[in-house]
Amino acid sequence: MTIEKVKAYLAENGLLDRLHEFPQSTATVQLAAQALGVDPDQIAKTLGFYHGDGAVLVVAAGTRRVDNRKFKDQFGCKARMLSPEDTEAFTGNAAGGVCPFLVPDRAQVWLDVSLKDHDTVYPAAGSAHSGVALSCAELEKLAKPAGWCDVCKPLEVQT
Repeated sequence: MTIEKVKAYLAENGLLDRLHEFPQSTATVQLAAQALGVDPDQIAKTLGFYHGDGAVLVVAAGTRRVDNRKFKDQFGCKARMLSPEDTEAFTGNAAGGVCPFLVPDRAQVWLDVSLKDHDTVYPAAGSAHSGVALSCAELEKLAKPAGWCDVCKPLEVQT
């Protein structure tokens, strides 16, 4: 997927003015937070995992880590991250710029409850030089997730 498709989708939903593009990379949580001038936990990172013949994409707050037990309880399989090649194949985006909306049917999007700690979150917009300022409700509307999940460790238990 290209950022142009994301721009068109945001425009259709009246949210194009929320898109931020940068000359520098936003491919990591730290780089995105620096470029956007926000707390790293506000970055809505999209994590891709193998799930049967497809993938599960968990959108979580930037500093959170997946709890393997919670993941297995939620999805019935071990949390195995997608390779960079498979990330692009399953999501249509290269690693570092995975947009949680407009994803192919082989990938199922889930929003982690850690996002709800913030009024505004910033997912990537299909490139490693972008971010979109959204409320959780707006993210949910755009991403059309399978649902909300709780698969991350609490901040105080991050190890």
